Amino acid sequence: MALFSTSVFAAEVPLDLTRTPVGMFAVIVFVIAYLLVMGEEYLSLRKSKPVLIAAGIIWVAIGWTYVNYDIPGLTEEAFRHNLLEYAELLLFLLVAMTYINAMEERGLFDALRVWMVRKGFSYTSLFWLTGWLAFFISPVADNLTTALLMCAVVIKVGEGDKRFINLCCVNIVVAANAGGAFSPFGDITTLMVWQAGIIKFNEFFILFIPAVVNYLLPALVMSFFIEKRRPAAVYDNAVLKRGAFRIVFLFLLTVATAVACHSLLNLPPVLGMMTGLGYLQFFGYFLRQTLPSSIARQRVMAKKRGDEEALKRLGSVVPFDVFSRVARAEWDTLLFFYGVVMCVGGLGFMGYLALVSEMLYGGWDAVYANIALGIVSAVVDNIPVMFAVLTMDPEMSHGNWLLVTLTAGVGGSLLSVGSAAGVALMGQARGMYTFFGHLKWAPVIMLGYAASILVHLWLNADSFKVFG
Repeated sequence: MALFSTSVFAAEVPLDLTRTPVGMFAVIVFVIAYLLVMGEEYLSLRKSKPVLIAAGIIWVAIGWTYVNYDIPGLTEEAFRHNLLEYAELLLFLLVAMTYINAMEERGLFDALRVWMVRKGFSYTSLFWLTGWLAFFISPVADNLTTALLMCAVVIKVGEGDKRFINLCCVNIVVAANAGGAFSPFGDITTLMVWQAGIIKFNEFFILFIPAVVNYLLPALVMSFFIEKRRPAAVYDNAVLKRGAFRIVFLFLLTVATAVACHSLLNLPPVLGMMTGLGYLQFFGYFLRQTLPSSIARQRVMAKKRGDEEALKRLGSVVPFDVFSRVARAEWDTLLFFYGVVMCVGGLGFMGYLALVSEMLYGGWDAVYANIALGIVSAVVDNIPVMFAVLTMDPEMSHGNWLLVTLTAGVGGSLLSVGSAAGVALMGQARGMYTFFGHLKWAPVIMLGYAASILVHLWLNADSFKVFG
């Protein structure tokens, strides 16, 4: 076995467990857990459950091995290091999700959906409108939330047309993932890269044109297969609640605070995000304190208009509560992320990531390795793929770091199970947007994937000469 023989040497360097029974056991546990994650749609088993248990088993196996070698301190330090990385991302994502939930509670997304539905767009117009909106909203509101919003519109006006709804959902997934690739707030993977300090906030926008190509090329091909018809306009109603636009402003201010903390003060972005949560809490306090006077004014105006519906609505107004928005965060995603970070961190501590890094980046050119990792992210979620790359920390040019950020972000579009957006839409549009319905467009999506890589290699060629 490839274990080190002396405790003195192992106290400085982690044990190489890659060829030991313990290491192989850990890999098997991780593979089983991930197979269960990939079968989430069919098993009705939330994806966080298997990886949480797998993380516990892997670190217990590591701890047991190191205790037998009488060097337990090293495992504690490694575990705490991984936990700190997760904690920073957890708090960052929690604040972002809280703001998105607050905007939803104030009716912003419903208002956008109702506006689109009332317009009575043609199928072709709806296809392009939902796609472009998904592309431009996802850099701010994240790809998962954006995809769910656009899918709700398509289902509402699609009149049960499974073929059209499936085509639109494929388009939305590709657009949301492409849009999320050129912003630190668009996807968890881009957030991880930004927080690691590898790519600066403004440098992500270098990927804008490759991301446009990634979305536009498949969309152009798919648009030729849309029927030339116009659904009946559906009349719905949505009312913006008080403070909706001010919450949007506070969210932008929070993003600016996080960027300033990281770029100007060299402090973790999570500091700015948590400060932004304070902005929202103070605004929530203001809304609660001024609610009675606001309702009184609106009631007088509604009586003058004779608006019985408005009077009824005012009678059921609930005060804004920040902590109810926190509770509605995607906790399954956040806990899944913990399990992934800990599983990959544990396997890295055993020596597997160094082994994979040597195989990929030692045996292949970094460009080919990063392209391959993007394709892998279509099968294995892009979060563990990106976390593994960051943990391996291969020595490669700035252009290659941008490339792996792009490929990990948009590679998940190749399959419906390759991204959180795709998995969520299979649940929302169950029976209309399916794995095989997405799979038949995979060659077209692969064309966009390849074109976006070529555009990045061409436009940003100078960045491949800069290391560090």
